[in-house]
Amino acid sequence: MDLTGRKILVFGVLTETSMGYRIAEAAMRAGADVILANAPGRPSSIMGRIAGRLPKEPVACLSADITKPDDLAALADGIAGHWEALDGVVHAVAFAPQDALGGNFLNTPFESVATAMNVSAYSLKALTTSVMPLLEKSEVGASVVSLTFNATVAWPVYDWMGPTKAALEATNRYLARYLGAKRIRVNAVDSGPITTMAGKSIPGFDELAKLWPDRAPLGWDTSDATPVADTVTFLLSDASRAITGQVLHVDGGFSAVGA
Repeated sequence: MDLTGRKILVFGVLTETSMGYRIAEAAMRAGADVILANAPGRPSSIMGRIAGRLPKEPVACLSADITKPDDLAALADGIAGHWEALDGVVHAVAFAPQDALGGNFLNTPFESVATAMNVSAYSLKALTTSVMPLLEKSEVGASVVSLTFNATVAWPVYDWMGPTKAALEATNRYLARYLGAKRIRVNAVDSGPITTMAGKSIPGFDELAKLWPDRAPLGWDTSDATPVADTVTFLLSDASRAITGQVLHVDGGFSAVGA
């Protein structure tokens, strides 16, 4: 895919194995200029250290608490300090407290559910609307892409992240409805399990992930995020100009077959 000259924000870059990092890497190799962003503190510090390992230097490394409107307004201002328009946003953000995962579904307090929903689902709307004035100025039509995990079934150990991803996917569709007239596409990529820091934080993740290599018709490498990154790059490009409100499955075909 050709992203030459495209200006892309990737929110959620952490380690080199993270989805956000691999997406930023793929976008840069396709020619995009990229601004990285992550939460303040340790996540932002780690992001800054690994940014130099990307194919080219990011335009900027910014930080924002994605749950705080003032932080998102400052993030938009920071982007506007470098670019007059924004062609793409990648939302690679997910978090749930430990008591919302690992088989504790029936006992999870609402406060933990609310945190998971705010960080992992509502933040897609919050981030998108905070930078919408920049997205509207894109001369090529802007694209917003988020990452999900098949929310059509109830997975073991995933617990409240399941309803949270269902909310993310619904938010994706509603954003697509309301932003299409502004020439802004909004899509999500349903990835098979990838061994990232976020994945490892889910108790029992390895037991869930080991199902994929055997059951996916095309097989699945839980250590390789590049198929997901390449699909996100496609969604950021002109090749996806007539696609919006969709969830694209990049899971080796696992979601298409029964047990």
